[in-house]
Amino acid sequence: MDLSVVQGFSKSLAMTILSEIGDKTFFAAAILAMRHPRRLVLSGCLGALIVMTILSAVVGWAAPNLIPRKWTHHITTLLFLGFGLWSLWDAFNEGESEEFAEVEKELNADIKANGGQTRENNKDADDKKKQSRPFLTQFFSPILLKAFSITFFGEWGDKSQLATIGLAADENPLGVVLGGIIGQALCTTAAVLGGKSLATQISEKFVSLSGGVLFIVFGIQSFLSSVES
Repeated sequence: MDLSVVQGFSKSLAMTILSEIGDKTFFAAAILAMRHPRRLVLSGCLGALIVMTILSAVVGWAAPNLIPRKWTHHITTLLFLGFGLWSLWDAFNEGESEEFAEVEKELNADIKANGGQTRENNKDADDKKKQSRPFLTQFFSPILLKAFSITFFGEWGDKSQLATIGLAADENPLGVVLGGIIGQALCTTAAVLGGKSLATQISEKFVSLSGGVLFIVFGIQSFLSSVES
């Protein structure tokens, strides 16, 4: 395998795991999995993250063709350093499990707004409403679509998405996509299978510190490396 693919893969895998563990979408997947069938939640969340990873890598791959390579390299360096400092700031200024409580509150509010039902009621209602569902829900479970939309829009503009764009602009896009997808799969599967017990036992401070250090290391490495013409 090409060395550039391996380098992009390893960087993307490490960055994705440290960015996604303890992230809002990680907690959303954990909470949804406690209330709905795990396979549907996993399929929806992972599908959204794979689509987002590919889109981000495509944007990063196209950037050097639209902007001089020198500029994309410098922008990527600043992104890594900036995200590193941002993660370190979060580590020392945010309380443990605040993100989990915030996401749980938002999802509870959403359920109340839609007249929350039990899983059994949902199953009975699905059979009666199947014929009157919107187009997409004729082919996909509403739960899968809900998990997909919550994850996709939760990741849009997120730190991990921007970091993936920057990484794909500076590394082999194929390696970035492969590393990102595997990292997303590991994190999402852990969130869905582990549920609340895993989410509440994660040390958000440690994850933020580790992620911050990793981003800064990437930034320094990018700063010291030469720009390919």
